[in-house]
Amino acid sequence: MAATFAQSAKQKVTVTDLTRIKQVGGIRIAPDGQRALYAVTTIEPNPDQKEEYDYKTHIYLTGLKPGDTKALTRGTESARQAVWSPDGKQIAFVRTVKGKGQIFVMPLDGGEAYQLTNGKYGVSGPAWSPDGKRIAFTANVSMAEMLNDSLLNPGKRGPVWSLEKPGFVNNDFVKESKAKPNPDGTLAEIRAYLNKDVEDKKAKVINRLNLQGESTTEPDMSFQHLYVVDAREGAQPKPLTRGFKSFQASDWLPSGQGLVAVTDRDSLKHPDREQDNAIVYIPADGSGRYTLVLGEAGKSYYAPEISPDGRQLAFLTSPAQGVNFGQIGLAAFTGTAVSGMQLVTFDRAAGNLTWTETASPKGKKAVATYAIYFTAPSNGGYPLYRLDPGTKQVTQLTDVNTGVSNFDVAGSTVVFAKTEVVNPSELYVADAAGKNQVKLSSHNDWVAQRTLSFPEKRTYKNSIGQTVEYWIMKPAVVEAGKKYPLLLNMHGGPTAMWGPGEPSMWHEFQYFCSQGYGVVYANPRGSGGYGLNFQRANVKDWGTGPTEDVLAAATDAAKEAWVDTSRQVITGGSYAGYLTAWIVAHDNRFKAAFAQRGVYDLTTFMGEGNAWRLVPNYFGGYPWEAEAQKVLDANSPYTFVENIKTPLLIKHGENDLRTGVIQSEMMYKSLKILGRPVEYVRMPGATHELSRSGNVRQRIDRMLRIYEFFERYIGPDAQGLTQK
Repeated sequence: MAATFAQSAKQKVTVTDLTRIKQVGGIRIAPDGQRALYAVTTIEPNPDQKEEYDYKTHIYLTGLKPGDTKALTRGTESARQAVWSPDGKQIAFVRTVKGKGQIFVMPLDGGEAYQLTNGKYGVSGPAWSPDGKRIAFTANVSMAEMLNDSLLNPGKRGPVWSLEKPGFVNNDFVKESKAKPNPDGTLAEIRAYLNKDVEDKKAKVINRLNLQGESTTEPDMSFQHLYVVDAREGAQPKPLTRGFKSFQASDWLPSGQGLVAVTDRDSLKHPDREQDNAIVYIPADGSGRYTLVLGEAGKSYYAPEISPDGRQLAFLTSPAQGVNFGQIGLAAFTGTAVSGMQLVTFDRAAGNLTWTETASPKGKKAVATYAIYFTAPSNGGYPLYRLDPGTKQVTQLTDVNTGVSNFDVAGSTVVFAKTEVVNPSELYVADAAGKNQVKLSSHNDWVAQRTLSFPEKRTYKNSIGQTVEYWIMKPAVVEAGKKYPLLLNMHGGPTAMWGPGEPSMWHEFQYFCSQGYGVVYANPRGSGGYGLNFQRANVKDWGTGPTEDVLAAATDAAKEAWVDTSRQVITGGSYAGYLTAWIVAHDNRFKAAFAQRGVYDLTTFMGEGNAWRLVPNYFGGYPWEAEAQKVLDANSPYTFVENIKTPLLIKHGENDLRTGVIQSEMMYKSLKILGRPVEYVRMPGATHELSRSGNVRQRIDRMLRIYEFFERYIGPDAQGLTQK
């Protein structure tokens, strides 16, 4: 009776509970191993705009004991990317000042944080030098800024690679002209006039290949450069890199003499065309030189991490083109060169490589030993793994029913953020084996007062012999003898992966279950988290094969006693927006469908989406190649638009250039001409990231529109609406 009363006292998950979820990340263990920094991202009401919200991130300190946490930063401006000084007495972090990220330093023994940088370019990624005297960071510099920056571009010349402007050689057009703008003047004055129009945002002149950003076209490139600054007030940063190329993912050598970073392998090739990445050594003397450490034609090397003793380099590598994920590589390291490179056998997409010392030397002959910790998507969760660099053996430390979204490790202590069904994000500490987990924070304890639905995992053997995993979630409250609608919800990517340990869908799944829907979701062929062969199983087959897998899951879920088989609905976003349209063009079981920010015609997607390389990577060619065009047409939902009779709601962010809005406009307009039941929702200002990190009010709107549209056809007032 007590259990029944406690359950009934709980509330259902509401749509506005989205604003209560707090995400834990940015974890850094202190040098003494007794404390840790972490960040918490919250959704806060905007004080000046009713019903609007702002994302805020602030830095917390924990003593690695339950409840021993406190906020180090507060206020309207977020603080992020916090890192410890080597002596543990200070932290550096990034805060926005006048629209630009700047580095601040905060003493932990008392005193206010002071602003260390005041650069004209926004900065990010602070990293203390091993001696604690300097901080390296990254700055983002536009093409126009590069052309006029004498430190990053001595001589203020153009790049050595062609800017590909027709009719010009050697980039002569970038040279400074003394001509005054005059529409009726000489050719030089007309060019000056046209350039002024570009400056005044009256025109965009595009010559680059990757012209689409996330929210707008980007005629000009930008470049990331590394700087270093003394960790004292008033110090002036100096650039460590120069030229028209980007440097990312830097890591200090233990000696402090330089860093390793990632850049384009071929400096003579336009960055939009160069797909090979290389790892380079950059001395910290400000000379601007760098030395190639790892690079090879047709391959990418990235995510370099140096062992604590500086003698080994861990990294990720993969072919630069095609459908792939990174493999872990290890090599002996001298500081500027590697030898004895070996790849680790591990059939998952590893990330967040982190070295730790597992045993300190005692005695003259003793040698320190190390391990590498990392995470990878696998079977519906994001486990933590440990790699022994000596034996190359990988050990899984946490289970696939939860997700480690961020972590740090020091000796025998692991601090991590965990997602699970009972809580979307909290901070934990565990031993070196991931055991004896202790919950440190209580940022989302409000979830304990909600009635949750717990997924049941099942498997299906598909027609090509692969095991497909899927999960069924009952409505949050099921009454005996009552029937409920079933929602097939599908993931995008197509290499994404869903499961109980995947954080982005926690709220959406629980919300629909609280509204009385059952939910089924699957990881069809092509998903990440199941190995490279599984991930490549949808090459030249985005529609038919994955449809078999997700519909098998839906068919099995529909056999549950609580399912009303006459009230099945379907939705998905991005690639799953594609799959939603494909399915309703080939299957009529669903009473309504909602296709979100999808791709529907692969030829036009090749032109308008910034993810256009999916076309050659998955379908083996380009639309102007006859054989490839046949494959593209056969795999485009738009080819089968006339077969769609299921009521369809189509949504797209108005500034979404990942997939491009013409995709949804073509689908909507065609269905409208055909007289089919279709509605189109455009979200002003929204990008492809709408459902994850977009405007909060629009995120709420999105979920409510899914629910409201489905209720038109399967709700109590639907009146048996169908399409003949």
